[in-house]
Amino acid sequence: MSNPVLVEVLRGGHVESQHAGALAIVDTDARTVLALGDIERPIFPRSAVKLLQALPLVESGAAERYGLTDAELALACASHSGEPEHVATAAGVLAKAGLDMSALECGTHWPTRDPVLRGMLSRGETATPLHNNCSGKHAGFVCVACQLALAQGAEPAEFARGYIRPEHPAMREITASLGAATGTDLDRAPRGTDGCSIPTFGIPLRAMALGFARAGTGHGLSAGRAAAARRLRQAIARQPFFVAGSNRFDTRVMEAFGERVCCKVGAEGVFCAALPELGLGVALKINDGAVRAAEAAMAAVIEALLEIDEAQAQLLYGYSRLPMHNWEGVLVGGLRLAPALSDCLRSAPAP
Repeated sequence: MSNPVLVEVLRGGHVESQHAGALAIVDTDARTVLALGDIERPIFPRSAVKLLQALPLVESGAAERYGLTDAELALACASHSGEPEHVATAAGVLAKAGLDMSALECGTHWPTRDPVLRGMLSRGETATPLHNNCSGKHAGFVCVACQLALAQGAEPAEFARGYIRPEHPAMREITASLGAATGTDLDRAPRGTDGCSIPTFGIPLRAMALGFARAGTGHGLSAGRAAAARRLRQAIARQPFFVAGSNRFDTRVMEAFGERVCCKVGAEGVFCAALPELGLGVALKINDGAVRAAEAAMAAVIEALLEIDEAQAQLLYGYSRLPMHNWEGVLVGGLRLAPALSDCLRSAPAP
């Protein structure tokens, strides 16, 4: 099945580019509410499923043992911009476990927020693993490993080494959590290595949407995982800056909607969201990996499914109807929803 065009880019009133993709909206009983394109083809969800990967951090008791705050729990679900608050918070999580950034196995990259990067370069500073957009997730993984070590009478720092490997006890817990939430047998799924070196698995969009429907409501999860999902969603709603950063889609939308939306972007045009009040999960993938198109599509989904006020509408319109200006500030075009996506969303249940 070929995926339809979801988002178009206009220049001078003419279509310049087209972004094809697929969309799945699923309820907690695994019923497909809306679908476009091939939602059964396994895709790598990348960072879009960090909420599901963070469930063992709370369920295992590690978050309670180390007294993790809302900001620290939100960072465990984050693809952050490497801003100073993100870096300090990741370091703080590790310090609570008696460790430092040398425990991280996510690799080093520079901050993705340009003013922060320029400031570091002007001061002659060097990036560290704490600047990696996945450092909060990995700090959470380290805490899970330390919790398992203490339960087994092992030395935490030594036990945590190699936590990124598929066979490590901590990674097995994280993989099991992802598989259970999405209802996917990950032993039989396509496997690759993510940008931060952990295993990544091919999961159909329908299953990813189911995982977020479950995480948004607790239905279909064990009692411990349901409580963990609720705690993480609350933390994210209270501290959305730590899930992404300044002027980022996830942060801005969750600042505006609170616990009504829990959304997470992933690399290569993947996006997932939980809409708890509706009991729905959303997952989408843009074929060519364009994040701007994924943001436009997710904004349109939220707009179609939820009751929104004027401020929320204007925020979402800024993505689903994104105007494009050149370097002189002249309006030259914009993004719009393609007919396939517009027509599909018009058939959505009325908010």
